Amino acid sequence: MKEFYTYTLPNGIRGIHRQVKSGVAHCALVVNAGCRDELPDQYGLAHFTEHAIFKGTARRKAFQVNCRLENLGGELNAYTTKEDTTIHATTLRGDFAKAAELIADVAFNSAFPERELAKEREVIVDEINTYKDSPADLIFDTFEEMIFADSELGHNILGTKSSIARYDTEAVRGFVGRTYTTDQMVFSSIGSMSVKSVQGVAEKYFARYPATARTFRRTAPSAAPAFDKTVNKHTHQVHCVTGARAYDINDERRLPLALLVNILGGPSANSRLNVSLREKNGLSYNIEASYTPYNDCGLAAIYFSSDHSNADHCRELVDRELALLRRTKLTPRQLSMAKRQFLAQMAISMESNEGYMLGAGKSFLVHDEIDTMEDVYKKVAAVTAERIVEAAEDVFSRMSTLIYK
Repeated sequence: MKEFYTYTLPNGIRGIHRQVKSGVAHCALVVNAGCRDELPDQYGLAHFTEHAIFKGTARRKAFQVNCRLENLGGELNAYTTKEDTTIHATTLRGDFAKAAELIADVAFNSAFPERELAKEREVIVDEINTYKDSPADLIFDTFEEMIFADSELGHNILGTKSSIARYDTEAVRGFVGRTYTTDQMVFSSIGSMSVKSVQGVAEKYFARYPATARTFRRTAPSAAPAFDKTVNKHTHQVHCVTGARAYDINDERRLPLALLVNILGGPSANSRLNVSLREKNGLSYNIEASYTPYNDCGLAAIYFSSDHSNADHCRELVDRELALLRRTKLTPRQLSMAKRQFLAQMAISMESNEGYMLGAGKSFLVHDEIDTMEDVYKKVAAVTAERIVEAAEDVFSRMSTLIYK
């Protein structure tokens, strides 16, 4: 049995399906539209639209949208990122067609009634207030605003209270019409359904809509100078993000960097930063490294929080680990262990059928293909210690830093 099957509907919507033994089905419509596709006066509109699509369609009231799958024991949800919006559902296998029909209905037929949008504005304002009370969340968005200055990638996904207050039915319809085009959509699914039955369902509920094509292109962020900024927020702890622009999602150097970031501050307790700052010195209990590749650039970042008296020492230790990775190659044993850990984490994450389905949909949307696990194993095996040092030197030699204290 193939790991996955792909197909394309007449209107350009692509599909990807994985057949597995399960009584549960998962499916999602992944749309290549996120907050970086907002116009300068549309901060937060992508996320507002994601909320608005559940507020009623041409044939369903808001409560009917929300109860359609819940009455069957399933669920419908959505989320927005910088570059995409995903509407996803989980149901019993026998209700898969109902889930697909509902996703198609909210994606293509949402009415965006003003009375419902008014309620949703209040919900999102509450989200913004909660987010502002969390310096650990706020500092990441502020850091991205600075490192992607004058770019849509710097947009805060939630927007601002003043921007949310402006959005009405016309604004949401305009954003959907401009960005939710069929050439930028993937319908992803996983379950025991055959690919023939899945494609039949997709043709029935998605192919009925006319083909549409995107008429704009994303603009890559322009170069921005490095910065080192401290903001007095009167926080209980010091919060620090240090990072740099990195490789885009199609760059062949992406994998060595991903492996490097996992070694540095991945989720395992033996990551270098966790061992140095937490286990050996007890200076910080929140330390992590991340790498987010985008369509035309990326971001590698390190975050830690600590007591005010420990912040400078933490920065010194972070700088020491970065310098070590920039000038010293991993030994063959270290490299082998790092690869084994990286692949194991990936394999374990794919044990979740829903997670696999969402990841496959995003990958197929971006690359128009998807690597099998065998492909991934080969690519990871080919990463050399030299390439990891090169990535460390290239990315970590031009760091910017933002501190809240």
